[in-house]
Amino acid sequence: MDAGLLSAIGAAVVWGTYIFVLKRSFSGYPPAGLTVLINASAIAWFLPVTVATTDLPPDGVGGLVRGIAGVDPAAVAVVAGTAAATAAAFVLFLRAIDEGDVSYVTPINKVVPMFVLPLEVLLLGEVLAPIQVAGVVVATAAVYVANYEPGSLIAPLVGAVHSRPAQLALLSAACYAVSDLGKRVGLQELAIPGTLWVPLLLAGAGLILLPAAVRTPPAVNRADVPKFLAAGALVALGEHLTTVAFAALPASVASPVINTQAIVAVVLGGVVLGERYFRVRLVAALLAVVGVAMIAL
Repeated sequence: MDAGLLSAIGAAVVWGTYIFVLKRSFSGYPPAGLTVLINASAIAWFLPVTVATTDLPPDGVGGLVRGIAGVDPAAVAVVAGTAAATAAAFVLFLRAIDEGDVSYVTPINKVVPMFVLPLEVLLLGEVLAPIQVAGVVVATAAVYVANYEPGSLIAPLVGAVHSRPAQLALLSAACYAVSDLGKRVGLQELAIPGTLWVPLLLAGAGLILLPAAVRTPPAVNRADVPKFLAAGALVALGEHLTTVAFAALPASVASPVINTQAIVAVVLGGVVLGERYFRVRLVAALLAVVGVAMIAL
């Protein structure tokens, strides 16, 4: 199996577990502050990899500084835009799972390819095949099923329109789509090394959210420090696997595979947390997976 595809599957498992950990262990923390702390932990885990794999220029630190000063402005814009989209997507998702069940929010949030594919068609000239159009329809149906409760057939649509968690989850998905497109451009078109991309992305997202985190600082209990270290390790591993996948695959393939993390999060939310309507939402997650798989064909 292709290394990029294996990395995408591994990223799906890691991110699905991470979503469950966020809901179980970090509810009550302000989203911006939580993101900054977890990103800082992830950078600390990943920085040794960056240092070990990045060679200094022949003239040492001075050459490195001159190299940074001469960086292509397009690369800076892509990194900054991707970091901003990632930060917005994550904060919106944290708010969504804070207000709603993991098994409800996740299938809605993980229809990211619905947004990725049109963006690739419009901006990068991708051609949309009929099977991919059908995949978008199936993925959209997952939103309907995730909102289904016994009653009127139009009730799920009304629920999605009026549900604050559903609105936040969809807006987060759109931001994640922009982030995924930025990853594809940065890692393939601009050829930014993956071991530099991960800390740049994490640091950029953290800096964007830092003012909000300072205004509402999280009160970290000493007992939660190991949880932050563990969450940072998950993020570092997840971002590394995601980076390998996006460096090797088109965004319209990597994104659907990685977003099968929905099935992991829904199963954990239903089995461990005992959330309501588990079977219905499991069907929603399966529909989302089938839809994004069709999009990837």
